[in-house]
Amino acid sequence: MSTADKRRVAPDGRSMPAAGGYAWAVFALTFGLMLSDYLSRQVIGAVFPFLKSDWGVSDAQLGALVSIVSVVVGVLTLPLSLIADRWGRVKSITLMAFVWCLATIACGLAANYTQLLVARAMVGVGEAAYAAAGAALLAHVFPVGKRAAIQGAFQSAGLFGSVLGVVIGGAVASQYGWRTAFFVVGAPGLLLALLYPFVVRDYVAPKLAGSPEGSTRLPLAQLVRQVFVARSGNLTFVAFGLQMAIPSILIAWMPTFLNRCYDFEPRKAALMAAVAVLAAGIGVLFGGGLSDRLSRGRPGLRAVVPAAYAGICGVLLAVGFGLPPGGLALGLIFAGAAFAVAHGGCAVAIVMDVTHPAVRATVTATAVLGASLLGLAPGPFLVGVVSDWSDLKTALTVAPLMSLVAAVLFLLASRSYERDAARFGQLTGADTAAVPSRARLKPATH
Repeated sequence: MSTADKRRVAPDGRSMPAAGGYAWAVFALTFGLMLSDYLSRQVIGAVFPFLKSDWGVSDAQLGALVSIVSVVVGVLTLPLSLIADRWGRVKSITLMAFVWCLATIACGLAANYTQLLVARAMVGVGEAAYAAAGAALLAHVFPVGKRAAIQGAFQSAGLFGSVLGVVIGGAVASQYGWRTAFFVVGAPGLLLALLYPFVVRDYVAPKLAGSPEGSTRLPLAQLVRQVFVARSGNLTFVAFGLQMAIPSILIAWMPTFLNRCYDFEPRKAALMAAVAVLAAGIGVLFGGGLSDRLSRGRPGLRAVVPAAYAGICGVLLAVGFGLPPGGLALGLIFAGAAFAVAHGGCAVAIVMDVTHPAVRATVTATAVLGASLLGLAPGPFLVGVVSDWSDLKTALTVAPLMSLVAAVLFLLASRSYERDAARFGQLTGADTAAVPSRARLKPATH
């Protein structure tokens, strides 16, 4: 072990730049587990046709197999993240990975729908706090100058894992059966979980100066007031959550839609659905940067841009799913998918801009919680319910109305965004010069 590897924490507890070899080993393992996380989460959509054929379950029941993971993640994210901070991130990550991998394998052993639903819920238990704990470790081992790039790369594993889950699940299920798909997806993560504690070392978080016994906790009432202090932020929480239903619906239902409406065999349906997910990935990569450029010097556009993304997404998907099956319809669906998550970076930036720096971590967690409970969890389930009542094509044609509601909420947020952001001095560049100095609060020290 090199000397640099040993000196990762200064005497006062501050993070020190990590040695290259160790830091990248931590990144590789943490990135690999994030891939495993989303492989386990999204493989279910690729096996829908097989489950319906074998067990005769309804579309609402199929949708619930997706939604149950998001519900459990949403409910447990905050409490399990707090436990990880206190018990240790490395130990927590190792245990979480074992839980979601074994739960995924258990999905392949399920004898009936109820057992499969319980196993899927356990997948959510394992995954609930992984993103937070993994991001904290990566922030520690890499220097500040690389932090944004590393965190972005880490989050991109969710996209790649989703694509691989759909593609691998469809291919394996078509060749060897749907149970084998769960085994193939769940097993590799166990090896990474075994290696993780032998390679990655935890760190001791620095204490907050002036707090009782180093406590970093705020009184609950004060925390809630700060998180929900801004009208534009509150509207953005809801808009962000509703729009996040769209990628969840596409990942869950596109393979089945292409199988039923385009007569694609399951393997081809899974591959084509992966194209839609990749289109969404391209959108999220460029959406935030475009918003930053357009709103520079024109802060009023900060919330207008995600409104445009959501509106375009809703129109393109509604028309694409509504048209008779064909090349034009499929092209419109892929185009709409490109805007499905483009709002993500914009929305998180807005809620950070309009709240005090001292509560930004909690604000981000609140946005994730809202996305899980408002969009990721109910979206696929509601599509299944409407599909049982009518058909899947109709359900997917109606679902993009959620995007139009989100667009309206983003537009309403834009009306008060500048005023809310000015309270905390978060208008950048020339914009801050126009804000009275008394409105610009000094950032909290940590």
